[in-house]
Amino acid sequence: MRIDILTIFPDLFLGVTQNSIIKRAIDSKTVEIVVHNIRDYSKDKHNKVDDYAFGGEAGMVMTIQPIADLINKLKSEREYEEIIYTSPDGETLNQQTSNSLSLLNNIMILCGHYKGIDQRIRDLFITKEISIGDYVLTGGELAAAVITDSVVRLIPGAISDIESALSDTFQDNLLAPPVYTRPANYQGHKVPDILLSGNFKEIEKWRLEQALEKTKKLRPDLLD
Repeated sequence: MRIDILTIFPDLFLGVTQNSIIKRAIDSKTVEIVVHNIRDYSKDKHNKVDDYAFGGEAGMVMTIQPIADLINKLKSEREYEEIIYTSPDGETLNQQTSNSLSLLNNIMILCGHYKGIDQRIRDLFITKEISIGDYVLTGGELAAAVITDSVVRLIPGAISDIESALSDTFQDNLLAPPVYTRPANYQGHKVPDILLSGNFKEIEKWRLEQALEKTKKLRPDLLD
């Protein structure tokens, strides 16, 4: 899978791509992540990528030319199944969206900034808009990093145990059940006996019951 990220702050992705699961996925060539600096495509002599909004609205708007030129260049090199814009207007990111994106070959993520991007970019190029929550960030870079992480970890080969990813919270619209590790008894606080029984059929039944109980208590909306 290849992920192209379009941003005016490429250095923000250094920590994302050089650590943990994403770094291992890149090193193993499971995924290719290419970060592009939108400023490199500006025809302004100062590499300017924003301007005042028509109509007098406060705030600056990212201009169409450098973004359009970069997107067109990338589209001339390969086919993209999705061109994503990180926006508070978009559909809220959930596990099902990440699952679907992880099955694609090439996706592009455009990070907005300032007051946003020229609407014509959204009209001409964007195929999906994604929000990571009902709040406003300084820019779309953190949202793009969240989307990237949630997708890459699902790609076979990115993590050693794909079953672990497939049993995560939200995969079945349920929160994950409690988990425990050694020691079995810590200062009188014991691991549930069922988990030490070796009866895997009963353990799975217990886990489902715990997941349902936890979801009903904390996120009943997931069961609707």
